[in-house]
Amino acid sequence: MEEKKLDINSIIGFVLIFGILAYMLWQNKPTPEELEAQEKAKQEQVEAEQKAKAQDDTLVTTAADYALGSGVDSLQMIQLKNKLGAFAYSAAQSNDKETVVESDLFALKFSSKGGFLSEVRLKQFVDYDSIPIYMIKDNNASFNINFGTTDSRILNTQDLPFVPKVTKNGDVTVVSMKLKVSESQFLEYRYEIKEGDYMIDFAIRSQGLSSVINSSHAINLDWKLKGFRHAKSISYENRYTDVHYDYEDGKADYTRDGEDVVEDVSWIGYKQHFFSSVLLTDNKFKNVKVKTENLVQDEEIDTVFTKSFATSIPLELQGGEFNQTMDWYYGPSDFKVLNAYDRNLDELVPFGWGLFGWINRYIFMPLFGFLGGYMSYGIAIVVMTVLVKFLLSFVQYKQFLSQAKMKILKPELDAIREKHKDNKMKAQQETMALQTKAGASPMAGCLPALIQLPVFYALFQFFPSAFDLRQKSFLWVNDLSSYDVIANLPFTIPFYGNHVSLFPILASIAIFFYMRLTTGQNMQSQPQQEGMPDMAKMMKYMMYFSPIMMLFFFNNYASGLSLYYFISNVISIGIILVIKNFILDEDKIHAQIQEKKKQPKKENRFQKKMAEMMEQAEKQKQAQQKRK
Repeated sequence: MEEKKLDINSIIGFVLIFGILAYMLWQNKPTPEELEAQEKAKQEQVEAEQKAKAQDDTLVTTAADYALGSGVDSLQMIQLKNKLGAFAYSAAQSNDKETVVESDLFALKFSSKGGFLSEVRLKQFVDYDSIPIYMIKDNNASFNINFGTTDSRILNTQDLPFVPKVTKNGDVTVVSMKLKVSESQFLEYRYEIKEGDYMIDFAIRSQGLSSVINSSHAINLDWKLKGFRHAKSISYENRYTDVHYDYEDGKADYTRDGEDVVEDVSWIGYKQHFFSSVLLTDNKFKNVKVKTENLVQDEEIDTVFTKSFATSIPLELQGGEFNQTMDWYYGPSDFKVLNAYDRNLDELVPFGWGLFGWINRYIFMPLFGFLGGYMSYGIAIVVMTVLVKFLLSFVQYKQFLSQAKMKILKPELDAIREKHKDNKMKAQQETMALQTKAGASPMAGCLPALIQLPVFYALFQFFPSAFDLRQKSFLWVNDLSSYDVIANLPFTIPFYGNHVSLFPILASIAIFFYMRLTTGQNMQSQPQQEGMPDMAKMMKYMMYFSPIMMLFFFNNYASGLSLYYFISNVISIGIILVIKNFILDEDKIHAQIQEKKKQPKKENRFQKKMAEMMEQAEKQKQAQQKRK
């Protein structure tokens, strides 16, 4: 057999072929201009792909994009019909993308699944840690309508695919989310977002569904939300986090924890201290169940959510169709903003009931708003405190004058009690007679203090509710609506916290010196009687206990409130010192008392009745002693 060898002719052939190929490649080498054109074309292709991707991420709601069967084959359509019945048409058109809409106040996202808001961000606010304020995010909220269909299905809208459409009408953005049976049959959530307005118009309506929805089956609307933490102290924020509702033409109430059932409801509000989520209706909800649950058991562990809210509302069809006109409010719990809507939403601000609320609404809120327009809010608190103390100075004067009179009468009152130490009834009669003649009474000192109580309680409610104080700084305080911190502790003190606040310390010191002045005056004015040393000891203990209690109480409260009490007590101390050293003359008061004692004193009906009752009681006592 002949052996195969690579001869010279084969080698020459391979070399020639290689040479020809090399020559052809060299001849076809692109010029610099051609290379530049290729690079440009490549860049344009990349940009086109990115643009196409961006367009794909942005929801387009034209009819062509949602044509029946787009991306859905016949087998898939059969499966959808088996699962959703008539609403399979909507599933064929919808997708999992979100619709993004913005206004000057909102950044909103609408989910195709369920047709509800999947994200609500308030663009003008941040929390204590400079993170944007989100009312809804990461599935912390749900909105669902549960209903039955004529083909014996029970459906929940939160699980169903809605088809979105966005239109603009001037400054109004309209978002329509439709759950379709066909192009002319659908359930629609319609949202209207207006520039400069925290109120979103909202409607639930249907068209052509009377033959699809089973009207004999109960229809329920369920709205749930877990409130995000927005404040530095989650426990403090939780004190002002609750569900509010307006019912029976203007009545307002709230539920802090637990469940409640309310009838004829105009709105339900989930208030999270300084921010609120409110569902309002034009046609009252006949029956509403609300539930609130505290999610903070340990402030060190539970740091994300404050409370969970749940509302269940039975809905009624009109002619077999949905037709509910409502509104959503997502925004600040600011009295001025809420009051402007004239729908009783200002009840979300806890100014207190009765007289206390009246004082806050019509005196302190307008006064504080006026002062805040001309100066920093810290200075406004100081100025308002000075004005309040000035207006109440006459009350403090009356209180101190009464104590001074009792102090001057003390030797005579002690003598009466010593004289009738074996007859307490007689001692009481003569004590009352002496006090009446002298124009001095312990009650005269108590009444001025009672007059100050409504103002004290009103301001206690006002400062934690004043939205204008939120994130306003003053001196070393970063936020007057929260506690100030001068030192962080490496441990937590029960009822006190893990930080040290300076304003509560200053307020407690001022309270101590104020109580020392007033308690000392009271103790000197009290007549000696049996058991009096124990009373004096108790008052002395209170002088030390009250400031310590206030120190613990205010350490986690709004620093604006501590600032008010500090300034208030410093002014009170100054007023007392001025009255004591420059206004009241005890010798002159003593002379006036002696002069009054000489004058015949006409008893009023109450005094006469009291004297008669005491005299009758004394006679009965003497009769009992004789029988013994």
